[in-house]
Amino acid sequence: MLNLTDSDFQRLYRYIQKHYGIDLSKKKQLIVSRLSNSLAAQGFQDFSAYVDDILSGRDPGMVTAMLNKLTTNYTYFLREKEHFQYLWEVVLPYLAQSHSHDRTLSIWSAGCSSGEEPFTISMYLKEFFGSKAPLWDTRVLATDISQKILDTAKTASYTEENLSPLPASWKQKYFIRTGEGEYAVSPAIKSNVIFKPFNLMEPIRFKKKFDLIFCRNVMIYFSQETKDSLVRRFYEATVPGGYLFIGHSESLTKSVCPYRYLLPAIYRKA
Repeated sequence: MLNLTDSDFQRLYRYIQKHYGIDLSKKKQLIVSRLSNSLAAQGFQDFSAYVDDILSGRDPGMVTAMLNKLTTNYTYFLREKEHFQYLWEVVLPYLAQSHSHDRTLSIWSAGCSSGEEPFTISMYLKEFFGSKAPLWDTRVLATDISQKILDTAKTASYTEENLSPLPASWKQKYFIRTGEGEYAVSPAIKSNVIFKPFNLMEPIRFKKKFDLIFCRNVMIYFSQETKDSLVRRFYEATVPGGYLFIGHSESLTKSVCPYRYLLPAIYRKA
């Protein structure tokens, strides 16, 4: 393990928090354990010169590689099933009615990780609209800060174990077997998801405001100030009557949250 002084640790975690919102102020050992081997392979003797290079911003690829190693991307199909039950029973009927004139939905999976969340949303959309699905534009925007995990998501390839939380009929309808225990997302579902890199610390300036934003189990890595700021920006990017879903392990500051609380981890814009 390479040596990371307190001074270099502070320089590095403050840079990461300022630019990417991720709070690693209590994760010194995690940084050392996840970065030491790659730094040594690149010829660094300790963290000092490496931190200098990161802070200089001369090599964006170096920053990307660092974030890929430091951020945890754990997710699975149908994670927090209560959200999808509410999506099916309440949100989609409302959106289908409110968008009957233009048949266009705007949904964002913010912090999409390896793709299970946006593909799950797309399967629910396909199930809900059924034979009328081709008449609707239901494409889901899926973003993540990690290009590496986005590249994984774009392959849309999963193991049989990955698919175990899904109904058996969905495995037949929405996946294609590509090998022993390997499955690819069907073209109809894959084409309904648009993957893009995006840093949640940046201004949200997409062309359309969103009917529904999923940002689940992402803000657990953010400081309270960063989280409150992001939620305000989400609110501005949500249409009136639109929804925000967060992770069940997360909470919003009631006194400053602009959304109306509905159920645990489900909020709505008035």
